[in-house]
Amino acid sequence: MSVLFDEPGPRSRRRIRVATVLGTLAAVALAALAVRQFAANGQLDAGRWQPYATWPMWRYLLDGLWSTFLAAVVAAALSMAFGLVLALGRLSPRAWVRGPAAAYVEVVRVVPALLLVYVVLFALPRYGLDLPLFWKLVVPLTVSNAAAYAEILRAGIKSVERGQSEAGLSVGLTRFQAMRLIVLPQAARRVLPSIVSQSVGLLKDTSLGFVVSYGELLYSGKVLAAYNGLLIQTYLVVALIYLVVNASLSKLARTLEARQPVTLRRRIVRA
Repeated sequence: MSVLFDEPGPRSRRRIRVATVLGTLAAVALAALAVRQFAANGQLDAGRWQPYATWPMWRYLLDGLWSTFLAAVVAAALSMAFGLVLALGRLSPRAWVRGPAAAYVEVVRVVPALLLVYVVLFALPRYGLDLPLFWKLVVPLTVSNAAAYAEILRAGIKSVERGQSEAGLSVGLTRFQAMRLIVLPQAARRVLPSIVSQSVGLLKDTSLGFVVSYGELLYSGKVLAAYNGLLIQTYLVVALIYLVVNASLSKLARTLEARQPVTLRRRIVRA
């Protein structure tokens, strides 16, 4: 059974199979056409791919991948910490805490991350705040993704049965202690697949480092293509690296989600 919709019936399953076959055939046809065009223009010649059989090329791209991971890990850690503060703020019984937290989440969720990058890149230096190159990428990603992590964590907290925190209060724990020792550990385990999925999106957003000239994977590909003149080959290799990394993380998220009981997944979605 799916979390978001009922199990499709025989007719729906038949339509899904037909749509899947047609979509696959269309994708194969487009791929064949692209390969034919590449071959006709000499883009598949062995000599144009030979440089990517050498270690210096891969070392340069892997350095860019490491910079991508570094920015993504730092931004994810800061986003989750800030997101936890926002989630607790939205669940606060005090309106003066709940209101600003809710306003931040609702506003930032609809603001493109690219716009935040431009704010950090062009607006803040006018007021004397010129961040280092690394933080010109990490700060806007943190501001943007904190709102998403806040909603994920809030859903996880609300999915924990109220009796859990009440049991903690009954044995003499404060509300903060009950939240920290009882509720949050359970909530974190429940929303771990969603956190991994959001982290995949954050990893892809690090390609915005291209805008600020931060040496992440996409920017490294741009520099490499300008150096060797192999534009199509370089960006296809970069796309393949992104595909492998993001597909692996997405597979991890699906595996973690599949290990959770269906009833628990439904409770998190409703929260």
